[in-house]
Amino acid sequence: MEKNISLPFDCDTEEVVLGVIILEKNAITMAMQYLRTEMFYYDNHQTIFATLVRMYNERRDIDIITVADELRRRNELDKVGGPFYITKLSSQVVSSAHLQSHCLIVKDLFIRREVIKGISKLLSSAQDMMVDVMDVVCDMQELASQVEKDAVKMDNLRDMETLMEDTLQLAKQRMENSVNGVTGVDTGLTDLNKMTGGWQNSELVVLAARPAVGKTMVALFLAKAAAKTGVNVLFCSIEMQGERLGDRLILMESTVNPHAWRTGLTGDQEWKEAHEAARELSTLPIKIDDNPSMSIDYIRAEARLLKNKGKCDIIFIDYLQLSDMKDHSRNNRNREQEVAIAARKSKMLAKEMNCPVILLSQLNREVESRFGNRPQLADLRESGAIEQDADIVLLLHRPAMMGQATDTETGYPAEGLGILNIAKHRNGETGNIHFSHNKSMTKICDYVPPMEWLMKHSK
Repeated sequence: MEKNISLPFDCDTEEVVLGVIILEKNAITMAMQYLRTEMFYYDNHQTIFATLVRMYNERRDIDIITVADELRRRNELDKVGGPFYITKLSSQVVSSAHLQSHCLIVKDLFIRREVIKGISKLLSSAQDMMVDVMDVVCDMQELASQVEKDAVKMDNLRDMETLMEDTLQLAKQRMENSVNGVTGVDTGLTDLNKMTGGWQNSELVVLAARPAVGKTMVALFLAKAAAKTGVNVLFCSIEMQGERLGDRLILMESTVNPHAWRTGLTGDQEWKEAHEAARELSTLPIKIDDNPSMSIDYIRAEARLLKNKGKCDIIFIDYLQLSDMKDHSRNNRNREQEVAIAARKSKMLAKEMNCPVILLSQLNREVESRFGNRPQLADLRESGAIEQDADIVLLLHRPAMMGQATDTETGYPAEGLGILNIAKHRNGETGNIHFSHNKSMTKICDYVPPMEWLMKHSK
């Protein structure tokens, strides 16, 4: 920190707050609504407040004698100034009528100190050319978020009258926004819309499958479907280069032969069609980031910047296990713990941005050795925390990839059949969604059983 920058504090106000808590029986409950131990500037005041909170939580009486005795028992009485100082705190109190105002002063000064210290650290990092600039941006966003949480008092305590009013208001908004039963972001698949009502704000949706089953292609289909309704999409691709995603989007939007496109054997007519598809795709509100080393914190910083511009309505992350989970402050975490933290951050991202987050994830190998090869929730790779934090878990399955001629449950022909199993749905029903796809997964649509199957099963 710069030497000429001083940190603001108010010793007298801190003493008055502590004195009121010691003298007034119910003062501690109000103080705990506004203050935490670290919000006090002086170390001895932090120690005293921590003691008061501990005594309150243990349902012990609080007064001059009991507080001094507790501090003495923990060998902290002399460190805070002895019995004289505890008595002095109480003698400072004239009235407890302004305790709330005094608590807010202590909190305000703490926030100012945190801002000063945080900005000083950011200035130092910004001047250090060895520090990646996106790390500086992420730290800046984290500082802003933390300060915002402390500065804004969120009143989450509501009586039933208020709760019912808020609930009915939200229900009214759903009715006004509903289009054929879709109240959220259109998924592009009729049956998936019916079961979910579309992707809902603040929900974390996990789309999981084994490698090469088609997670990215399904995610691109979902992203394009959302964008075509005017929804602003942020697609974060950690695994695949942006141009490769562009290839797939062009193939989705056209009838260009995928093999010819990838091998450079596209004819003039197909090249013209590709240009037309690219022109149409260029108008879609999709932002793609293909930074191979992005973390959830990086994505959060980027999403906040876009949200402030009104350009972030849904976020896709491809995929969880590849995200940079480095935490230099905690080098002793194992992989499972890191995945759990990333999953939790993804859920918090959905809540903070108030938009759906579609998080792609891998499944374990065990699914390949199971009869029928159908994935289950237990197959989520590396962490049960993924299932815990997700509002919806979609398990992607393609029977034909497993050498099956027909789907074991429905008897549908396996060729061109995709299954999205809603294995978890916190706010709705579970079940299977069937969709059709071509061999390259560049064409995805609602599933209609072949006429031969319908004829056979109509008898």
